[in-house]
Amino acid sequence: MLTLTPVEAVACCSPLSREPLSQEAAERIAPMLKALADPVRLRLLSLVASHEGGEACVCDLGDAFDLSQPTISHHLKVLHEAGLLEREKRGVWVYYRSSPTAMSSLATLISDTAS
Repeated sequence: MLTLTPVEAVACCSPLSREPLSQEAAERIAPMLKALADPVRLRLLSLVASHEGGEACVCDLGDAFDLSQPTISHHLKVLHEAGLLEREKRGVWVYYRSSPTAMSSLATLISDTAS
């Protein structure tokens, strides 16, 4: 049995406007969209993607929220596990960047036309 990550599932789909999603595809894609549905996570993804150089250290993100560092880290972990963020540990810090594949796949999924 082939198991796709949410990003792979989105990448395999045609735009929503071209044909309906199968039940199976919708179930595989939902975790990614669910991760984005939280306002804190949506803002975190935006902050990371728009940060200088396209990446941000977890230490760069805390001041934008009235949340503890462990809570911010939890939200970043959810985005990473959904395939929306890539991460790299450098010393004691973790740096995040948006996944180009995930962003492109999501854009294709919700577009009005096929790529």
